[in-house]
Amino acid sequence: MTAYRYGEFHDGPDPLAPPYDVRAALDEMGDAILSGSTPVHALRDLLKRGLPGAQDRRGLDDMLREVRRRRRELRERGRLDGTLEQARALLDKAIGQERAELFPDPSDDARLREAELDAVPDDTASAIQQLTPYEWRSAAARQTFQELRDLLRREVLDSQFKGLRDALADPDPEAMERVRQMMSDLNDMLDKDARGEHQQADFDAFMAKYGDLFPEKPRNLNELVDVLARRAAATQRMLASMTPRQREELGNLINQTLDQAGLSDQMRRLGEALAARRPDLAWDSSERMTGEEPLGMGDAVTALEELADLSQLESALRQDYPGARLDDIDEAAVRRALGRSAVDDLEGLKRIERELEEQGYLLRRRGKLELTPKAVRRLGETALRRVFSSLDAGRRGDHDQHDAGSAGELTGSSRPWRFGDEQPIDVVRTLVNGVRGGGLRTAPGQGASVRLSVDDFEVAETERRSAAAICLLVDLSYSMALRGTWAAAKQTALALQALVASKFPQDAVQIIGFSNYARVLQPDELAGLDWDMVQGTNLHHALLIAGRHLDRHPDFEPVVLVVTDGEPTAHLMRNGRSAFEWPPSSETLELTLAEVDKMTRRRATINIFMLAGDDRLKEFVDEVARRNGGRVFSPSADRLGEYVVSDFLRVRRAR
Repeated sequence: MTAYRYGEFHDGPDPLAPPYDVRAALDEMGDAILSGSTPVHALRDLLKRGLPGAQDRRGLDDMLREVRRRRRELRERGRLDGTLEQARALLDKAIGQERAELFPDPSDDARLREAELDAVPDDTASAIQQLTPYEWRSAAARQTFQELRDLLRREVLDSQFKGLRDALADPDPEAMERVRQMMSDLNDMLDKDARGEHQQADFDAFMAKYGDLFPEKPRNLNELVDVLARRAAATQRMLASMTPRQREELGNLINQTLDQAGLSDQMRRLGEALAARRPDLAWDSSERMTGEEPLGMGDAVTALEELADLSQLESALRQDYPGARLDDIDEAAVRRALGRSAVDDLEGLKRIERELEEQGYLLRRRGKLELTPKAVRRLGETALRRVFSSLDAGRRGDHDQHDAGSAGELTGSSRPWRFGDEQPIDVVRTLVNGVRGGGLRTAPGQGASVRLSVDDFEVAETERRSAAAICLLVDLSYSMALRGTWAAAKQTALALQALVASKFPQDAVQIIGFSNYARVLQPDELAGLDWDMVQGTNLHHALLIAGRHLDRHPDFEPVVLVVTDGEPTAHLMRNGRSAFEWPPSSETLELTLAEVDKMTRRRATINIFMLAGDDRLKEFVDEVARRNGGRVFSPSADRLGEYVVSDFLRVRRAR
């Protein structure tokens, strides 16, 4: 008998995993877009906030706050001159021990030695250099001075190679010789790479020999160069962050220590190679440390290295530069600074951005982020849900009615299905046709089945329902943005578009935006639409375009809805140019009212939703209502969608 074992799938993405659901992300973006934001700003805000709920991903702002907290902690960790302070203390201790040994001796040699100690310069590096050949009378002083030299050797090398301090904890000549050989081999490998002769096998052999000196465990030469260059740059920044005197003293100590260790030439070669390979690092910038505890040289360099990483990471997380992408954020830097969980959160955010494009909600065209028609449809549905959530329960039933928007009420008869029919399938008559056509099949133990062909299908006939030609005229003028009503107008247009498309597919809807000129707005541009920073409310031009739409559908019931916050201040001249004047000229008002009269002769009722209470606007809309017989509404911006959709449904029910 065959046995099977099941385990986790490792050869790529899980083939049985459900598609990644980014609808929640799109809805979050939709809140911003429907409030007037552009798609690119809405996506940026979403990535900054993160996506709460089931997916529960931290946003860039949360990571940014953590990065800034870590930077404050590092700056408050201590002072950079700890090695200088410790070296001076050991030097003073050794001199004091030597004086204590010389004081009881009355000989001239003791006095000469005391005079030599008195002549030691204040500069720590110069003092150590002068005392290096000195023959210590005190064994304790000799040991203390050796501790000083061992300290400097460990700290200087640790500032360049993070793993060497522990390796050189004991003053072992063989250990130092191994370090010298390692640096020679490293420089030779870098030279070989510069000539284009380096291979991965060379690096693997190097790490097999010296891998214990590199706790970062780099996988190739580029990673090793990155590790060493960041630390070398941090050492330079440490020196640049000190006072001139401290910088001179520590620089002299470093050079003196490297000379004594026989590493000066190799370290110089390495420094030049690293600087040439990573000129992008901040080699000479300074950093202000505010802590009180003195830091050793290695610890200070480590702190400055982390600060540099955090500074670059902070810049990437802000995403405030042109063309910013999440791919610009270095995952390795995130892992070093914030841990693995932050990397997972970042990958989740990247997946949101990627899936929005791959699943057809966003499109990058010539570097610009745009919403697709699929995304606009969903945003329209979201806007429509918002509208109906504020309506009364009884009125909300009109929208949720499952047969709304079909051809009419059922007549009880049926007819053969034709391609394009939207009427419901008559299941009983369809099955009967299949049985009569010989499609009945029976099998022992499996029951009966019916095989259907296309000719068997029948649809239920319904009463004919009149279609409507709807024109929604939306004011795009600058005043809409100033009054804070533009976002509500855009939401209303999207909601009406979604309502007609889903529940009244036989209707012909046209949305027209108008400012100094008017233009037809396509459904896929509604969500990303913005107001026009121009002067003029050209309702005359908008009514002209609406009239042409109604004339193209003479058998449809005309519906005209106007959303505006001001009276007409512009009209279209005979040469096609827009004429603006404030206060409105008599010619603008006459031409606009003439178009109103034409709408009246088309039997089109104009209902106006005014978003301001100006006396001039009230006077104008009252005149329109008197001439046309339409209604005037004065809703608040947050209830505009409810008013427009409710009025549209009232008109459709009446028809």
